[in-house]
Amino acid sequence: MNIHYDSQSGKWYQTSLDTAVTIGGMNEILPRKTKKEADFSFDLTTKNGKVGPLIGILTARKTDGTISGNSSLFIQLQKKLLAQKGFSFIFTADSVNGIMVNGYAYLPEEQSWKKMTFPYPDLVYNRIPFRKSEKEKNVRTILADLKAKNIPFFNPCFLDKYQVYHLFKNHSVLQNFLPETNLITGDVELRTFLQKHTSVYVKPTQAAKGKGIFRLRLENESEISFEGLLERKQYQSFAAFWQEQGSNLTEKPYLVQEEISPSRYKGKRFDFRILAHADLNDYRVTGIGIRQSQDQELTTHIPNGGRLLPYHLFQTAELDQFIQLVVSHVGRTLTTELGYFGEFSIDAGISKEGKYYLFEVNAKPMRFDEEEIEELRVTRLCRLFFQLTGFENKRRKRLG
Repeated sequence: MNIHYDSQSGKWYQTSLDTAVTIGGMNEILPRKTKKEADFSFDLTTKNGKVGPLIGILTARKTDGTISGNSSLFIQLQKKLLAQKGFSFIFTADSVNGIMVNGYAYLPEEQSWKKMTFPYPDLVYNRIPFRKSEKEKNVRTILADLKAKNIPFFNPCFLDKYQVYHLFKNHSVLQNFLPETNLITGDVELRTFLQKHTSVYVKPTQAAKGKGIFRLRLENESEISFEGLLERKQYQSFAAFWQEQGSNLTEKPYLVQEEISPSRYKGKRFDFRILAHADLNDYRVTGIGIRQSQDQELTTHIPNGGRLLPYHLFQTAELDQFIQLVVSHVGRTLTTELGYFGEFSIDAGISKEGKYYLFEVNAKPMRFDEEEIEELRVTRLCRLFFQLTGFENKRRKRLG
């Protein structure tokens, strides 16, 4: 069904049906006009007296006031949704006014973003890119408002690494794949943990892409080596290390994790980046990328010098089974404990002994460099949008 938008009045309407139809998460009546007087028209799905789905993508503003976020993903989602008779727009928490939302929609024909006024969406996809922004009062208010209005949204929040470890360590399946991890609350815990494992990683509990990570190694009874992304140091004792670095480790939460001796390919460590999406009552693997370290071994992230390898170099039936197993259990556990997760990524690896490990889970996956994974990501997200809003039909269920 074609719906129309009048830029001058900021109103949506339809010209097709004499009977009333609704739009958006609050089921607002879509007014009817006898003739088209709109600037823009879009063909949406009609089901049970409602048109949609109308998808709101929640993001945030930069310090200069401009809107931030993964614009390439937002554009591809809009193109796919329009092809499937859906519609999306981006908005920020400070742009909600009463029952209306001021946002921006990408118009493929014009290859530009258009500022528009929208009803409350049928679903909100949380893509706020900054942890600080997600903690702001207006964001917490809008998320609480969506919950009160029974408007579905995902993902509910960024993840804290230690919180996730705590959830998984008591899980009957996931506990088998976790490296031992502890929260740093003082020098005693870190020293004891280092003495036990001799080589450990230290990470901020709320960071991504390898930011703030470093490795400590106990070289002998007292001497310690420190390796960060940009520097390496030797300390004659743990006390010397703590005197210099301890304040950083107590100002904000850090965890310490045993180093797993990794499996190697052509002499370099590698690990897996796994993208997953919800599908009905379970979770499916969307794509698997391999990242291999090059100049340093702290992290395999591409911005830190890692490189891509194709999954088929390592693929086995056993590895496929492990990945699907952890994807299913991770997704269901996060949703049960923290709120609905429609999308997440996992960092996993294999030790030199052949044991599988689950290292991290990310609630706001960044763009994958593999184009085929990004294409399937858009397909899976759009399918999920239709599922959660009740607009999915039998034909669409067979897609993706």
